[in-house]
Amino acid sequence: MATVSPPWAYTLQLPHDPRAPGIARSTLRAVLRAHRMADLTDTAELLASELVTNAHRYSQGPFSLRLRAPEPHRLRLGVRDANPEIPPPFKGALSPPGADAERGRGLHLVELCADRWGACPLQRGGKLLWVECVQNLECQWGDLS
Repeated sequence: MATVSPPWAYTLQLPHDPRAPGIARSTLRAVLRAHRMADLTDTAELLASELVTNAHRYSQGPFSLRLRAPEPHRLRLGVRDANPEIPPPFKGALSPPGADAERGRGLHLVELCADRWGACPLQRGGKLLWVECVQNLECQWGDLS
């Protein structure tokens, strides 16, 4: 199977619909498999699911998921939505949620699982939250000796 070398990018426009996180995960799996980055699937799925779920929960309109490989073995996921509020993990608040916290656990996973993350306010309103995952080639190939 032929693959496209990085850089490559896909953008998935999602309606404000509770099925959006599942559609985002299915699309992500297909893209990673096609680009031979399937070993990132578990981590990338978790991260994308958290970001898309938050976009659905805290914004009123449609949102988008962008998948991009800026270079080999690195994936950047970005979610744009209409809510301008940037959540605490993306503001540099690194404290984990308390044992009784009802919110904040999902985005705390971003801190634990992403190699890098960030946020940008958008000029026309809303925000972009992004995360990066890097393939661990040692785990992918194992010890060949």
